[in-house]
Amino acid sequence: MEDIKAYIESGILELYVLGDISRKEKLQVETMAAKHPAIKAELKEIEQSMELYAEQNAIEPSENLRSRVLNSVLTNFGDDTNFDTRTEPVENNVIALPAPKANGFYKYAFAACLALLITSGIALMNLNNKLQESNTQLAALQIDKQHFANRVNLMDRQLEVFRDASFKFLKLKATTHAPSGAAITVAWSPVKKKVMINMGTMNMPVNDKTHQYQLWALVAGKPVDLGVFDKNPDSTDMKEMKSIASADAFAVTLEPRGGSVNPTMDQMMVLGKF
Repeated sequence: MEDIKAYIESGILELYVLGDISRKEKLQVETMAAKHPAIKAELKEIEQSMELYAEQNAIEPSENLRSRVLNSVLTNFGDDTNFDTRTEPVENNVIALPAPKANGFYKYAFAACLALLITSGIALMNLNNKLQESNTQLAALQIDKQHFANRVNLMDRQLEVFRDASFKFLKLKATTHAPSGAAITVAWSPVKKKVMINMGTMNMPVNDKTHQYQLWALVAGKPVDLGVFDKNPDSTDMKEMKSIASADAFAVTLEPRGGSVNPTMDQMMVLGKF
């Protein structure tokens, strides 16, 4: 495995793709690619990378350069001295071509640099993807932290209600119109004129989408609207209702969504008196 890795990192594969190797080296690369899938895959990746690089960095030659090249070609064809008329010995219809001069150091150095450039580009892309994932995770953690902080602040405010001596707690119990055991606790501070209901200890049927529960205060025998609320089985909050300075009793009725001006007496669910 180490030999295959060293062979890939030698730069010979890049030279193969560029066509800048000898016939013997080309045959060797093709043999190694046929025997080792890793080498074959690396060859394919190098070819795709070079094609992409060539497309992105293609330069259109200027019209001036095109004219100069065409003029040079026409001049050379018009001058017979530009053609080599010397003949080489022909044997069996095969013309011996001069062997190209080898310059291995520069070829391999260029191939190694190209391989390093491609590898660095891939590494930078992977690093950028990981950085984006880290930023996403950090944002999610910040949201969770803020949510937790808000939850802690809410719980602190709820505990203040229980620690505040000005609050009175009244448990409203089921009437004949409610299931047995229906109940809800109301916390009321005449001094601060605050009314809270404990959603966590609320034992009431879940209301449908067209109805809501409505809290009433009885003041000198007259009902006063203190707002509407829904039964949420997952809620443990202390819900603040409308303010009131005095009350003789509290009651909850089931009303059309949005509440009613006057309580529906045959839908009174719970009632509690001081």
